[in-house]
Amino acid sequence: MDLNKDKILSFENFKCVSQDQELNKKREEHSESESEEKETVNIPKGRCKSGRFWKTEKTRAKTVVKTKGLQSTLEKRRKMQEEIRLAKQLTRDTLNERKKQKEEHRQRRILNLKKKEENRKKSEIVQVIKNPSKVKKKHLRMIEKRDTLPFLNKAVY
Repeated sequence: MDLNKDKILSFENFKCVSQDQELNKKREEHSESESEEKETVNIPKGRCKSGRFWKTEKTRAKTVVKTKGLQSTLEKRRKMQEEIRLAKQLTRDTLNERKKQKEEHRQRRILNLKKKEENRKKSEIVQVIKNPSKVKKKHLRMIEKRDTLPFLNKAVY
């Protein structure tokens, strides 16, 4: 009986640990020792055949873990869509306004050119040559020939 009491006393201080917990501890110790080895034994590789020393080894695409991005709520998405729609509408409006201004400017310019041409024609000094045989040949070449009926009609009235 004395032996049993001694055993009971020693078991009270003993912590109950399952086999799984012991295995996990061993694995952690093993992985820590490996990571320490990897950190200490970081031997650089030899020179690349191509000579491009800055190139690093890449991991394969299929090994990269992709996580699903953060999903916003429906209200936020709707709000963003509305903002985008408003921004597009604003840009469309400004472009249309610019086009309109350019068109107006072009029309004004054409109108001004027409007015300028009309004024130039009005201000011309016109002299009707009734007998061209009196004018010298070279001077005839310099003279601009026009339809004289409108000028004759003005003179008559």
